[in-house]
Amino acid sequence: MDFHALAKRRTMAQKIFLVTGIVFIAFNLRPAITSVGPLVSFIRSDLGLSNGMAGFLTTLPLIAFAVLSPFAPKIGQKIGNELTILLGVALIGAGIVIRSMGSISLLFIGTAVAGIGIAVGNVLLPGIVKMKFPNKATLMTGVYSASLGISAAIASGISIPLVEKFGWGWEASLMTWAYLALAAFLIWIPQIRKQKVFEGRVKIIKYGNSMLKSKLAWQVAFFMGLQSLIFYCLITWVPEILYSHGFSRSLSGWMLSVIQFAGLPASFIIPVVAGKLNNQRGLVLGLGTIYLISFTGLMFGGGPLIFLWVVMIGIAQGSGFSLALTFLVLRAKGVMDASRLSGMAQSLGYFLAAAGPTLIGYEYDHTHSWFLPIMTLIIVSVLMTAAGLGAGRNKFVLED
Repeated sequence: MDFHALAKRRTMAQKIFLVTGIVFIAFNLRPAITSVGPLVSFIRSDLGLSNGMAGFLTTLPLIAFAVLSPFAPKIGQKIGNELTILLGVALIGAGIVIRSMGSISLLFIGTAVAGIGIAVGNVLLPGIVKMKFPNKATLMTGVYSASLGISAAIASGISIPLVEKFGWGWEASLMTWAYLALAAFLIWIPQIRKQKVFEGRVKIIKYGNSMLKSKLAWQVAFFMGLQSLIFYCLITWVPEILYSHGFSRSLSGWMLSVIQFAGLPASFIIPVVAGKLNNQRGLVLGLGTIYLISFTGLMFGGGPLIFLWVVMIGIAQGSGFSLALTFLVLRAKGVMDASRLSGMAQSLGYFLAAAGPTLIGYEYDHTHSWFLPIMTLIIVSVLMTAAGLGAGRNKFVLED
């Protein structure tokens, strides 16, 4: 018996299971949020919510991200990153079920629970990628970033058809994604590894809380937060903006999918390209420019050109998110630095992003126009570019 060949096949099988697990975890980190935007009008009219409260449905998970993100690495160090992620997926599924019960209170409670589960995956996946694939971290970042985009796009696109074509209520449409969480839970079970716990405990003593003293870490956090603010504002309100331009509810939902599908090539390519560059400032400038052009077009342009603006927004969105994830890997020297930078950047970043969807809804409620909300997004894109120019420097956190 060739034990060497047998061991090699076993290692390959383990890698395949790991990559599959990472992809399925990534599949669950956006549908619970992106499935809501196209259904906002149904939820709002059924439950009697204002635009501001409807926007809070997207803001609430961001608050959960911000509150839990600093604690996720610590929990992972105590019980293991793999087990922590498994528990996170369970919370995503439970939250989706709770919020699909049809009452206002359960809608918000379930959304918060799902947000807590998503936060765990958001924070711990970059560290796992850096640890398991040290020589292919940017490639794997592209893989799970693209996986996020695929599931987000599908969730946006089919939410309305499930209601209009199949006669489902918005509750059943939202419930669909609990099955995806169950699949990810089952696929991730083999990844539980208790031996990673002690290593994490040793390193946390060494690093302390010094991440907050790093200027570069703050720049990464602001870039993460501002691109996230734009992303969550768009997935919440783009269907309503397009509806105001004369699109049907169904087509508006599918256009949100177009945005996210348009960003898929960029979400895979950008991390790979970024890993080959000495610094990422050129990518940041290109991203900011695309956002400025597309938002200006969306503000003043209707008709056929609106499809161009939608595609450009998608390219910028896919680029921005994957570049933010890449910064978490490139700006950190080791696995623990990556997890701690991820926790800090996502906590501070999502506190910033949480204001976005509700603010946009509030602005529209008081002006009955999309001019001010879109102008707000233009200003945010400029600030994001400024933060990205700092985050794109060829340095490591704690050494800047």
